[in-house]
Amino acid sequence: MVPGLLVFAVQIFVLGFSLIILWRRFFSPIKTVPGPFLASVSRFWHLHHIIKGDQNLQLINLHDKYGHFVRIAHNEVGVSHPDGIKKILLAPLHKASWYKFLSIPDYRYQTPMSTTDPKKKVERSRHFAAGYTMSNLLQTEDSIGSVIDQFLAWLDRSAESKKAVHLDKYLTFTAFDIAGEVLFSKRFGFLKEGRDVGNAIGNSLMLNLYASTMGFFRWIHVILIGNPFMTSLNVLPSGHIFDTTVRALDDRLNNRDRNRFDVVDHWLKAMEKNPGQVLLRDVYAAATGAMGAASDTISCALQSFVYFMNRHPNAWERVRGEIEEAQRTQGLCRDRVLASKEALRVFGPVSMTLPRLAPPGGLTIGSKHFPEGTILSINPWVMHHSRELWGSDAREFNPDRWLKDDAGELDRYFMPWGQGYNSCPGQHIARIELSKITATLVGDYNIRQVDKNQDWQWKAYFTVVPHSWPCYIERRAGNELSSW
Repeated sequence: MVPGLLVFAVQIFVLGFSLIILWRRFFSPIKTVPGPFLASVSRFWHLHHIIKGDQNLQLINLHDKYGHFVRIAHNEVGVSHPDGIKKILLAPLHKASWYKFLSIPDYRYQTPMSTTDPKKKVERSRHFAAGYTMSNLLQTEDSIGSVIDQFLAWLDRSAESKKAVHLDKYLTFTAFDIAGEVLFSKRFGFLKEGRDVGNAIGNSLMLNLYASTMGFFRWIHVILIGNPFMTSLNVLPSGHIFDTTVRALDDRLNNRDRNRFDVVDHWLKAMEKNPGQVLLRDVYAAATGAMGAASDTISCALQSFVYFMNRHPNAWERVRGEIEEAQRTQGLCRDRVLASKEALRVFGPVSMTLPRLAPPGGLTIGSKHFPEGTILSINPWVMHHSRELWGSDAREFNPDRWLKDDAGELDRYFMPWGQGYNSCPGQHIARIELSKITATLVGDYNIRQVDKNQDWQWKAYFTVVPHSWPCYIERRAGNELSSW
């Protein structure tokens, strides 16, 4: 009797599974959208390339092959249409449920980024917005500068030693320490110790992979790991970054008598003004999210700048000339380095799709209509490498494109920090760091890779952070050209 019931159960399962596959392939409202066969019946095509670490390149290839609309999962369509950013990211659409995973370390720690309802997200962001305004961040400029000075001292020592160095690691150390200063008025000591303190950086790669895949199976994550019990055991994959943040924030709460405001100050004021709406747990969650975002995105941006400058003929000399000319004729700040903007376009930190839900009544983009509830996503890499938008040299590093008359038009499609109501709140911090560090690198140093033909290594999970491209550093005595 039991074997017969087992056989019947298996038959029912196979039948049900087959019907789901048939419906997704032949009867789904998005059945006519082209793409890989596996993507038309499941999420597994996308998951395979996330795990492989090449989803960004594969998505570019799909759009090259199929055009503006590509089915990347049974319920998701990737969009590269010129109107896509305006109609998907700049519109108040609900985010897909994948974002709910970004409540770290468990579901209690909600942040604006993990909130999918646009109205609730905007309301939650309102309490934290003051900490991210440019005017308030500029109050931390001296502290940011002191961290950069510490980084430059390391560069000088590296130049004196004439030995190959791992610039990628120290750019990440710098990003972490600046985040500590801006958030908590306390750097973490990465630069001082010259190592990954608390394994916060080493752990981030696996956390990236875990987040980018398990976000599609959040219920499994909540049951197994993302719950208060597992948080109390301190064995979470997010444990290192969360522990680093908690220690810094605990120290910060016990030392509120300081001479300047930092980001956490503004958040604590919001908590005091809005009791019951902003909890201390919300501050911990926001700080953890900010730490993870700051370290990965800034490190990627800075590395991309140096890496592609080294691969572009005479880039260092050309950018130095442009800065000197701008200073001489227009009085512009030394911090203006447009090549860093181009580096972010060619190799940006966000490799994951940015998914939204089609609203009631559906959404029409170009000549294509998508029914309500369809997941429509924009991928920054796809948009940044579109030849339709950027020209035939879209896949090339070309800082000159930002000096042309139509550069303002290109800004519509430039999205390293996202666009719309869910754009990165810490992008002002990133701009301050990038402008200061890249300008100093251009003006004061010559940098070259040990092996100019060696490609760096990276994996495109939630974000993409390159590594393993050792360099030589040379201090410039003046405005001479490099002897290299």
